[in-house]
Amino acid sequence: MTDQPTGAADIPAARSLGLFGAVNARDLGGYRTAEGTVLRAGVALRSDGLHRLTDEDLGRLAGLGPLRIVDLRSGDEVRDAGADRTADGMTSHHLPVFAAHFDIHATLRSALADPDPAGQRALLGDGRAGAMMTGLYRWFVTDSIAREQFARVLRLLAEPGAAPVLFHCSAGKDRTGWTAAVLLTALGVDRETVFTDYLLTNERSAAVVGTVLESLRAGGLMSEPELLLPVLRAERHYLEAAFEEVAAGWPDFDAFWADGLGLDQGVLAGLRANLLDAGAPSDLVAPVGATAPRTAPQAAS
Repeated sequence: MTDQPTGAADIPAARSLGLFGAVNARDLGGYRTAEGTVLRAGVALRSDGLHRLTDEDLGRLAGLGPLRIVDLRSGDEVRDAGADRTADGMTSHHLPVFAAHFDIHATLRSALADPDPAGQRALLGDGRAGAMMTGLYRWFVTDSIAREQFARVLRLLAEPGAAPVLFHCSAGKDRTGWTAAVLLTALGVDRETVFTDYLLTNERSAAVVGTVLESLRAGGLMSEPELLLPVLRAERHYLEAAFEEVAAGWPDFDAFWADGLGLDQGVLAGLRANLLDAGAPSDLVAPVGATAPRTAPQAAS
């Protein structure tokens, strides 16, 4: 493992799963590690919520094998948006990551409950939305229960003979983004590539975000929907805040892995065995944005 950029990664992969109902669903396969190995395709998948999947989407996911789906959303998020749509052969694991002091879902619900512009600005304006997001990412690292939930996802990916694992939250951006960042870092993918993967959400979700903002304005729910942009977008300094907390609390990433996440070298060995392919062909590594997702049927919540 390394917590410093190595410069050894090729142009990172950005392989969309091509789902109508989850535009941020993508395969982490294709990223190259400092040792020159490549993440195997079709094993570690990240996504936004699966509650809007179409029947065709389910067929595409079923074609990946006996998929295990990890839902990081809170119970309130599941109740409000809907449970994941799944097909036969898929196994669901609900591992909620919920921060009472940084509850983005509750904040958005409060903001939309009262269309008064002054109240919405008081809740989200003057940097408050961004500060809440930064606090959330720091909490990912400082909260022991949150760390355990993220560690459980990594253990699932490391189990011997593990089936493909798809992990997701609501937007596939924050909890999903940190899970992917820890996984890629543990496997030796350089830091800049980790950030590239994280920020790819903005490309994948741009159309959906634009639709959401316009619908809020047109529906009279917000006169300044742009107040929500810090919540709806991935920002580099959010992820940097999480890594800063790792550096503040542990000597290095190895120590965070062992002491912070409670994971041993056996888990790391399992991840390497399941996810890395030393003999992967070079065409697994594609330019960012090479495979764009298709348009979602409706805006995500």
